[in-house]
Amino acid sequence: MKKLTVLLFACLLSLTAAVAQSDSTMFRAYLYNNEYDVYLRIDFHEENINVPGQDLYGPLPGYLGKKHNSFCWVITSAEVKDNVATIALINDYGSEDLTATLTCQNDSTYVLRQEKGSTLKVPRNGKWQKLPKTLHLKRGLSDKSR
Repeated sequence: MKKLTVLLFACLLSLTAAVAQSDSTMFRAYLYNNEYDVYLRIDFHEENINVPGQDLYGPLPGYLGKKHNSFCWVITSAEVKDNVATIALINDYGSEDLTATLTCQNDSTYVLRQEKGSTLKVPRNGKWQKLPKTLHLKRGLSDKSR
């Protein structure tokens, strides 16, 4: 009986560690949307993402970038609750800001939903392209394709 109790306790402990591990990596990712050529680099737990070429900001929770362009929306804060993160973003000029939610639907699919504030816009062919209020993103292995 003692061995069974110890075995069950060990199993419970390992399951708890596995759940904690998946939670810590859920919002540490490279996410992309090929239709709009945008991506998110995020680490909401360590908040140690540096925006390339913009070291003035220092380590941050992440940013939304445009492929083949240096423009970005900087994530200034992130609050994670279960599989949803509430994030605050500002554009790299500091002239616009917004609040959004990032929901992890499964291991590889995320949904970014603009809640209030400015509209997400990114440069495209010399003009500003508005991103949809709800943007579907896929988890990528790396951002080497930038």
